[in-house]
Amino acid sequence: MHPTVSHLSSRTDGGRCWNLASAAFLLSVCLGFPSFVATCPLYCLCASDIISCSGRNLTVPHFDFPSYGTRLDLSHNALTVLPVDWISQPLDRLTTLVLSMNYINQIEVNAFVVTPHLLQLDLSSNQLTVLNSSIFTGLKELKELLLFGNQITQIIPGAFSNLYSLKGIYFSGNRLVDFPFGLYWEPGGPRNLTFLDLSDNRLSKVPVQSLLSLSQRSGIYLQGNPLVCDCAVLAMMEYWMWKQYRPMVDFRGEFPCKDSLGPGSNCSQKVTSDMPFEAKTYQVQPGNWLRVPCPGFALPVQERLVVFWVTPRTVVNSSSDDPNARLKVYPNGTIEIRGALIEDSGTFGCVAVRGRGYQPIGFPEVNVVVGNASTSSSSGFTPRSGAEHFNTAFTTLASCVISIVLVLLYLYLTPCRCRDSRGGGARGRGARAIILCSDPREVESEQRSNGKRVAFLEPQSEDLTDTGSPKPPALNTGHVTTEGILKNGSRTVGQTLTDPAQMA
Repeated sequence: MHPTVSHLSSRTDGGRCWNLASAAFLLSVCLGFPSFVATCPLYCLCASDIISCSGRNLTVPHFDFPSYGTRLDLSHNALTVLPVDWISQPLDRLTTLVLSMNYINQIEVNAFVVTPHLLQLDLSSNQLTVLNSSIFTGLKELKELLLFGNQITQIIPGAFSNLYSLKGIYFSGNRLVDFPFGLYWEPGGPRNLTFLDLSDNRLSKVPVQSLLSLSQRSGIYLQGNPLVCDCAVLAMMEYWMWKQYRPMVDFRGEFPCKDSLGPGSNCSQKVTSDMPFEAKTYQVQPGNWLRVPCPGFALPVQERLVVFWVTPRTVVNSSSDDPNARLKVYPNGTIEIRGALIEDSGTFGCVAVRGRGYQPIGFPEVNVVVGNASTSSSSGFTPRSGAEHFNTAFTTLASCVISIVLVLLYLYLTPCRCRDSRGGGARGRGARAIILCSDPREVESEQRSNGKRVAFLEPQSEDLTDTGSPKPPALNTGHVTTEGILKNGSRTVGQTLTDPAQMA
């Protein structure tokens, strides 16, 4: 389909016929733009850099759009296939593409190469069933991908390769029975992903160890899935509730279990009544070994009960049997750090079923410090003690109080009480001074001495005569007694004005 230029009405004025469409065409040619750049398709609505072709029942998978658009809306149409050449020319400025509410069931590889700068892609409410490998090739700047409301059952490895900037994926309302959580670690995978919505799918089993690792940096929503609540899943839910993990807290009532496990199930575990209410700290020197027990566990631990430890760098569990592993979890829940490194410093969380439901209980975490206090402080882990914080705060507060007192003493507690100078008079309109005397006898003196310090308040510019001497102040005779005015019109030395407003 090619853009259609509507014929605008023309008028004759003085024998001249002006065609507005022709004028626009000539103007675009003169400015160096092709004619199709400034032309909006007949079936679309163009406003500024927004192109909306929504609700036009479009089925032809080939379009000509102006290249100036940054947002293109093709929602609520009848598109079924998105081929490679669905756009006649690349849209280098396009940042948002809306293809929702269509019937798209196939997207060819490299279909989005023509939109290399997309930030948001909306493919929701279509009929996609499989996400093939490299289906999103070319979208290196994509940040948000909306795929909810489709019929996706399978995701081929590599479907999200080279999406380095991807922050959020919405898979809600599909038919997924399995999800490749390994996409986070696959070559070129979306390592910066911080939001993953898998709600209302058909997931029954999930890799708890991967979820515990990913939930440290991402929000993973699993509500509305028929999860099998085995011991590992229950332990993960308890830990998430204790951590106040937002996806778990907000949708706590939407985690149905296919197999409800009661108190007498194999997941029951005795927990000590004196569960710690603050994290304990364990210290070890670099290169040494350290064993840390799982907080709150009462020995002996039930057999075949899997215990997970969430460390600052990874997640390990008691089912692993690697003799060369540097971090090992024993069946009784104790974790052993072999050859401790500075990078091991941080918070260690023990994840296991404690039989308390989802209610927050004690402190299932501990602090591990590798090295001395100075080393840990330089790594940004070990905070200073409460006494150090108190001493620092008290010293700072005392310094501030002393500084304020000294300033107040300097301003208000002068060595003498001074009166206004009688001999000087007002040196200018509105000029007022506070005279700080070093000798009380100087108050009565008519002459100024070097022992006086004058600090002016609200200084105003002095009006000088042509000779450089100050002009006499203008007096309001209506407020001054006649006794204060000499016959020659000047003010008597030492005479006080009756109007306080005239006192300067």
